[in-house]
Amino acid sequence: MLTETIICGFGGQGVLFSGKLLANAALMEGKELSWLPSYGPEMRGGTCNCSVCISDDPIGSPLVTAPDIVIAMNGPSFDKFEPMVKPGGIVFADSSIIDRKSTRDDITVYYIPSTEMAKENGLTGMANIIILGKVIRECSDRYFGIDDKKIVSVFEKIIPPKKAAMIEKNTTAFKLGYDYEK
Repeated sequence: MLTETIICGFGGQGVLFSGKLLANAALMEGKELSWLPSYGPEMRGGTCNCSVCISDDPIGSPLVTAPDIVIAMNGPSFDKFEPMVKPGGIVFADSSIIDRKSTRDDITVYYIPSTEMAKENGLTGMANIIILGKVIRECSDRYFGIDDKKIVSVFEKIIPPKKAAMIEKNTTAFKLGYDYEK
């Protein structure tokens, strides 16, 4: 089964890192995948997104025009990508930043105050990992087949040795999102 995901927000929110994390987790599960970043020339503060396609079979194109899942980290991204979600799909929205609700009744939307949760727990800048924890909890069985217990291995693989101290913080942030109930 092919699952197409778009992760979107402002540059500096860890959007591309979240996509790499999801892609590497799928790779560790033996899945086929593609990861395609897209960002404005501004980098930090400009818009960016990435598409992650995960499948049991080879992937024909990395372009995603009708995603199964959208992870929106800001209002402009929510406004742009929420209408594109396939009927029956899922949107995860950082409700600390996004101030509107979806009007669609053919998708599931989770509102996670991930930026607020990050600040409250001394994990500023890790809202992306918090929301990704919720995504893995809600979508892994149906879409990804990613074992949440292997995420620490993924952190160890993609976080450079000079930033090894970030592995524990990322693990804590992931668990906060994974355990979030609302």
